[in-house]
Amino acid sequence: MTRTDRSHAVVLGASVAGLLAARALADHYDRVIVIDRDPLPSSFLPRPGVPHGRHLHGLHARGLEVLEELFPGITEELLSAGAVSADVLDQARLLLSGHRFRQASSGLRGVLCSRPLLEGQLRARVRALPQVRFLAASITGLTSSADRTRITGVRIAPSLCPERTIETDLVVDATGRGSRTPIWLAELGYQRPTEDRVPIGLGYATRTFWLRAGALGRDVLVINGGTPDNSRTGFLAAQEGGRHTVTLAGILGDHPPTDRAGFTAFARSLAFPDIADAIDGAQALDDGVTFRFPASVRRRYETLAEFPSRLLVTGDAVCSFNPVYGQGMTVAALEAAVLRAIARVVDAPWQVAVGADLAYPEVEGRRTAQLRLVNSYVARLHAGASVDPALALAFVRVLGLLDPPEALMRPDRVLRVAAAQLRVPAASPASAGSVPRMAGVPERAAG
Repeated sequence: MTRTDRSHAVVLGASVAGLLAARALADHYDRVIVIDRDPLPSSFLPRPGVPHGRHLHGLHARGLEVLEELFPGITEELLSAGAVSADVLDQARLLLSGHRFRQASSGLRGVLCSRPLLEGQLRARVRALPQVRFLAASITGLTSSADRTRITGVRIAPSLCPERTIETDLVVDATGRGSRTPIWLAELGYQRPTEDRVPIGLGYATRTFWLRAGALGRDVLVINGGTPDNSRTGFLAAQEGGRHTVTLAGILGDHPPTDRAGFTAFARSLAFPDIADAIDGAQALDDGVTFRFPASVRRRYETLAEFPSRLLVTGDAVCSFNPVYGQGMTVAALEAAVLRAIARVVDAPWQVAVGADLAYPEVEGRRTAQLRLVNSYVARLHAGASVDPALALAFVRVLGLLDPPEALMRPDRVLRVAAAQLRVPAASPASAGSVPRMAGVPERAAG
């Protein structure tokens, strides 16, 4: 595409993926229009177009790095608005595969805040760009050249106005899991992309609390992953305003309730007691909300033999991961940085998320011998991370998308995993949650 073809771009969807795409395009296009069907709030409030916006969200270390590259100073702005900064290993309790990771300084900083705060701050920064404007309208379709090889515009229906077409040099679809691009491609005579689908039947419930003083010690985050024998998971994170958000999740119909008694009982059923202990005696600030996620889905646009030019697809519209791994916003940030190489960006987090889901025997999906071997190795690495902080850090770097999954298979790390097996306590996951600790603070590595 020549520079003369870069006067006007349109982004469909104003969620995190759309905002990040608009920011990236503003460096190369004279005008960028972001179209969303919802009127967008001017403050940090949940919005209808993000039905999971009140649930706990995560931004991994690599995602924060990319945000800072796209929006210099965004980290300090979030902290000034009340977000919480923390070392992602030293101030986080990682309870994975029935093992409590050894806590130690990682040098990796994370930011904890609500989705409305993060999205609202990003939206304010994008609004301030002179090239960008927002438009509230329903998106009804695409227009193309006569030979249908090139996308030329977007059909929209603004509220109380007749349908019209916006001509553009580029369309980026960031409309999320409900993307209609496969349908639009079929209407233009193209093949629809094939889909990789892993039915997980996830359901989660979220409540917000004022915790009692000292409930978490100096920690600000608890991640209690599932095990093959107990697939229930839980997350607790500090948020702006001194609040703490707790999200509990179950798969294949085993979903947590929102009422206080049921919510607490579900938390108590996790492999470790940390979350249940923390909310014991806490003041509930809401009645709770729920969300359902039927399946992880990856649309394989990169395998299509033909695809119209001047159309890109990003965010959940390309790949929608099981949200318990907190990868979505970080992947959207990485995609914004390399809009034309999205398939390569998606490969690693898809491998991490799907591999972890298929560790549960009840989840349907193809398990190759390689996948079984990798999952067995990762379980041993999790065990090793309970005594070796170097293994804990290696896993956190992969989970945070700073390193590729194969980094866990480096020869030196394989040797550390083998050596650590001799030091891992022979305790069951249930009893592992009851290790003695001072004032609720897990043991940390010396130094």
